[in-house]
Amino acid sequence: MKYVVVLGDGMADRPIAELGDKTPLLYATTPMMDELAKKSEIGLVHTIPEGMSPGSDTANLAALGYNPRQYYTGRSPLEALSIGVDMKTTDIALRCNIVTVSDDNLPYVEKTIIDHSSDEISTEDAAVLLDAVKEVFEDETYKFYVGTSYRHLLIWDKGEVVPLTPPHDILTRVIGSYLPEDDKLREMMEKSYEILNNHPLNLKRAAEGKNKANSVWFWGAGTRPALSNFTEKTGLKGCMISAVDLLKGIAVGAQMEVVEIPGANGGLHTNYEGKADAAVKALLEDDCDYVYIHVEAPDEMGHQGNVNNKVQAIEYLDSRIIKPVYEALTKAGCDFRMLVMPDHPTPIECRTHTCDPVPFMIYDSTDIKDTSYLYNEFDAEKTGIDISEGYQLINRFIQK
Repeated sequence: MKYVVVLGDGMADRPIAELGDKTPLLYATTPMMDELAKKSEIGLVHTIPEGMSPGSDTANLAALGYNPRQYYTGRSPLEALSIGVDMKTTDIALRCNIVTVSDDNLPYVEKTIIDHSSDEISTEDAAVLLDAVKEVFEDETYKFYVGTSYRHLLIWDKGEVVPLTPPHDILTRVIGSYLPEDDKLREMMEKSYEILNNHPLNLKRAAEGKNKANSVWFWGAGTRPALSNFTEKTGLKGCMISAVDLLKGIAVGAQMEVVEIPGANGGLHTNYEGKADAAVKALLEDDCDYVYIHVEAPDEMGHQGNVNNKVQAIEYLDSRIIKPVYEALTKAGCDFRMLVMPDHPTPIECRTHTCDPVPFMIYDSTDIKDTSYLYNEFDAEKTGIDISEGYQLINRFIQK
């Protein structure tokens, strides 16, 4: 038996008037998911433990079978693993987003956060801007590392796990009350605006109609993680396919194989076909038992508040990931189980993550169901299947 997870990050949502009070998942044209749903087990799963923040970090740990209460030490340390940073026990890792704040004459504390991703800035452009920040601030205590797109890393030697606010949680708000209490972190964020706002690259971006990537934003502080080995835990050889450093970092920590996909960028126009092809190859040619295909696009579109693009991202997931993987494994005569799920909702109405339970669908090529359900939030609730501890879903999926 082979196992494939298709994780549509932030795919779940709430009813939207613009879509006739349907969710994007219900509204989207998804013939492959519709076909599989009638042959699958559908239900709800709670991926965010009560009292914990609804992040992709905690939620994806749960989806991979790791209890976040036991294994979660912060988001940034997981990304550090992906980037290849060998953290010391005295190190604190922080996410260093390159964001867009309002370009006006107001003091930094009175500016508004416009875009947490700076128009999904390319890694190449972000590296140029991060170099300008590093030149001013990097020393033996603070080290900056380039990640992917707007997502980068700061390692703080002998630092503290201080409370910090994710930028995607405060879009359109004045930033003053959300700045760090730590004086040095606050100073670096404030002065980064002075460094970046009129940087030649940002002037060029503005002339092209793009958002300036004009400030760093620190969040997600944590200590070095220690995940148990995925193969020892499940008996399966696991493989991760994602454009996002967080997911690749979880895989590195769990000693899963990480497959890099050219053109995979975490945006709406990522390399879907490359991810699907890599998953099929891993399962049929490379002796992997379990492949986790993570697609960031629905989450990014949720943060942007772009309902049409979120629907499009879900339709791409259906036609360009689920359909080709299903067809290839079926054609090969392979016995397989496929789990389709989000990690958490990213509702258009609030543009950030919530703790609501998410719908899951498990298709088993050797145990075809006969139901009338479709795969969406409403039908998942109707089934009455409700898994309260998200990290236990993997046992249901791999029949352990």
